[in-house]
Amino acid sequence: MRTHLLKTNDVDLAYDVHGPSPAEGGHRPLFMIGQPMDASGFRALAARFTDRTVITYDPRGLGRSVRRDGRDDHTPETQAGDVHAIIEAVGGPVDMFASSGGAVTALALVAAHPGDVHTLVAHEPPVMPLLPDAEAALRARAGVKKAYDSKGWGAGMAAFMGLTSWQGEFTDDYFAQPAPDPAAYGMPTEDDGSRDDPLLSDRSWAVSDYRPDTAALLAAPTRVVIAVGEESTGILTARTAEALATVLGQKATVFPSHHGGFLDDEFGYAGQPDAFAVRLREVLDSA
Repeated sequence: MRTHLLKTNDVDLAYDVHGPSPAEGGHRPLFMIGQPMDASGFRALAARFTDRTVITYDPRGLGRSVRRDGRDDHTPETQAGDVHAIIEAVGGPVDMFASSGGAVTALALVAAHPGDVHTLVAHEPPVMPLLPDAEAALRARAGVKKAYDSKGWGAGMAAFMGLTSWQGEFTDDYFAQPAPDPAAYGMPTEDDGSRDDPLLSDRSWAVSDYRPDTAALLAAPTRVVIAVGEESTGILTARTAEALATVLGQKATVFPSHHGGFLDDEFGYAGQPDAFAVRLREVLDSA
């Protein structure tokens, strides 16, 4: 693995290049992106693609990528510009596997720079405006921030887990529930006083507020594959993925495991990385 630092006017972007050169591997580079996950989250998946060039990076303000723009928010359009800059530096087009908020960044990238990506596999992008119950979903998201603001990280994360594991539309039954107990999820009950978590605060709301430019996506030369985990049926990110697939005129492509199905057990949320990598190869090779 070779680590690089791409310095722009407002951020130092850290990115890693794994494996052989594209010419040696005989494939386009495979860029793996997440949000708020940084490059460390793709260690297991990258290790299963040693025959091709794999690129991972830390989004601005996360991990090793230090921002100098005086901001602390995260927007898909800004992140897409950063990813575009890295692709220009390494040479494109690339294939891309994008997870969660990273999949939202990837959708913005294809809309703005359609020549950058040959095949995009967008895995469970949380594009809430496409939901039939979008207003209720956004209200539920605000409840996570309220729990975080009032009681700290443990309460906020417990609320987030309750949000992301809820089956189906956000009905009155969801809002009538008692606040989830952090201890029941193995989360700390004490408040450490911090309020800067990009997942639990409103700093990343622009990600889940994003409405994809479907006309631009359909017009792009990029092959866009919307992916969903087989264990995610009925939960928020599966419903957003399926809604996006519908407006793009396709069915969501099923992958093994759950929202983090490409992870091993180092984050306490183990998926099925072997089976996930096999499925990703199948999808990429079918282009």
